[in-house]
Amino acid sequence: MGNLGPTELIIIAVVIILLFGAKKLPDMARSLGKSAKIFKAETKGLRDQDADDAPVQQQPVQPPVQQLPPAQPQVQQQPQVAPPIEQTTQNKAAGN
Repeated sequence: MGNLGPTELIIIAVVIILLFGAKKLPDMARSLGKSAKIFKAETKGLRDQDADDAPVQQQPVQPPVQQLPPAQPQVQQQPQVAPPIEQTTQNKAAGN
């Protein structure tokens, strides 16, 4: 699968042109080039940063200990129940 001949490459190029259209290919290539340029600059910056940090050996920094407020007991609330409906003469007459 590793060896692609010129015929296979031409077929792949034709399929790509048919799928994406000739008008969009230059824009896609331009954006891909910009992305590669940004990626290259970022990786170079990381390598330079690693080279600057390598000679200096730093002691591990321990994060400050945060003091939490004392735990307060949680009061469980009883479920609230609606008061009972008062029976009046109208309610009794409507129920029958």
